[in-house]
Amino acid sequence: MNTSINFAGIKMKNPVTVSSGTCGYGRELSEFFNLSELGAIITKGTATTPWTGNPPPRICETPSGLLNSIGLQNPGVEYFLKYDLPWLRKQGTAIIVNAIGHSIEEYVEVCKVLNDSDIDGVELNLSCPNVERGCAFGIDYDGVKAATTEVRKVLKNKPLIVKLTPNVTDITLTARAAEDAGADAISLINTILAMAINIETKRPISGVNTAGLSGPAVRPIAVRMVYEVAHAVKIPILGMGGIVNGKDAVEFMMAGAAAVSIGSGTLRDPYTSVNTVKEIEEFMKTHNIDDVNTLIGSVIMN
Repeated sequence: MNTSINFAGIKMKNPVTVSSGTCGYGRELSEFFNLSELGAIITKGTATTPWTGNPPPRICETPSGLLNSIGLQNPGVEYFLKYDLPWLRKQGTAIIVNAIGHSIEEYVEVCKVLNDSDIDGVELNLSCPNVERGCAFGIDYDGVKAATTEVRKVLKNKPLIVKLTPNVTDITLTARAAEDAGADAISLINTILAMAINIETKRPISGVNTAGLSGPAVRPIAVRMVYEVAHAVKIPILGMGGIVNGKDAVEFMMAGAAAVSIGSGTLRDPYTSVNTVKEIEEFMKTHNIDDVNTLIGSVIMN
């Protein structure tokens, strides 16, 4: 039984990763299981310089979901390369760094550094709803194409995955923009812009008023968007959005995702990602599937 995939040139022993921002740089998860059991680790968003993130409160639970407004707090790329990457490289799994910036110039600068580093790929985050300027590049065709084009010029040695926002009218347009600009793959969805109010204080629960919604509540939306993008582009898709078990992962793959990423499910249960790997294997055995790649895009529409 084959569970390995080649995702945009990144060799993965299985199609399961953990989403950026949900496991830091992997050390937290390594306290629970061996990271080599995963197909890849996607690091938290990493910028040219340290970011302090948004003021608290940053996280609150909602029915079947989670609101977060972390604001991409991170120690900066130089710190990552010096203190986190050497340790990560020893964990026996592919390393994908989520790259962030406030401007196209900052995206280019961090990717220029990452191009010469010992990582396996870059996920270009054009989609976080919790930063003032970064998300602006991901909301239309021209913005995505411009940012991706400039990053592609400096990111010559690593696969480029562009992470798309669901906070658009037609996600296939931004997906085509990424492909047209030379992206090797696409990841979706990021969180959905949302809001919750404390009715006792009459104030938004989030310290910055709005936040990003994730968790099972968004899964049907994410599956629909993965399906739409899979029929709009030819490059592979990393699907995410409310995946908490193997059945969810298989659903995303049938919709067109070549790999899947576990996000807020990890915060609920740190074993979610490795359990998902095992549950995919169990599904394959039960349904006599010899190669996980045959699941990709196998949905039969009515």
